Amino acid sequence: MNEFEDCVARGGVALFPADTVYGLAAGAESEAGVRRLYEIKGRPQDRPAAVMFFRLEDALAALPELGSRTREALERLLPGPVTLLLPNPERRFPLAGGEHLGLRVPDVPALAGVRTPVLQSSANPSGGADVRRLADVDPEIRARVDLEIDGGELPGTPSTVVDLTRFEDGGGYEILREGALPADALRALG
Repeated sequence: MNEFEDCVARGGVALFPADTVYGLAAGAESEAGVRRLYEIKGRPQDRPAAVMFFRLEDALAALPELGSRTREALERLLPGPVTLLLPNPERRFPLAGGEHLGLRVPDVPALAGVRTPVLQSSANPSGGADVRRLADVDPEIRARVDLEIDGGELPGTPSTVVDLTRFEDGGGYEILREGALPADALRALG
């Protein structure tokens, strides 16, 4: 979707449908865009956000240092309603954090052609309820974004967050937030 990529490429913030809830996105390498996203959301600047890719192969290519066990886990779980916390020894995407990186690859066919990684967060005021319909997004947020994409009504449950930072060394993982991906779906990991 060229309009989405154009928006984030020029430092804009897009309001878009994920496969779970509505989100805000800025170019993952755009300091100005990420700063605006945090300001629009009212999110503390020191709180990390996840990097989102819209194609699994793009995510895997961007993180070549991931071990084979971790890569296989990503291939089993993504795309889907899960955010994976991964080791980040190369400190890739520094605007998203440091030694760890949150990774999200949603199943959103309308955005499957997007090749630009984005830093993303849910489209609600920091600490507020997740939003399943564009019309329910806080009017102040809507007034400040550069692009809105209406994806209809979404499931409304945020992604499941899974810590895979120690997965390569022994297969251990921890569910940090239960969400749209049921815990039993993670049994395939080990």
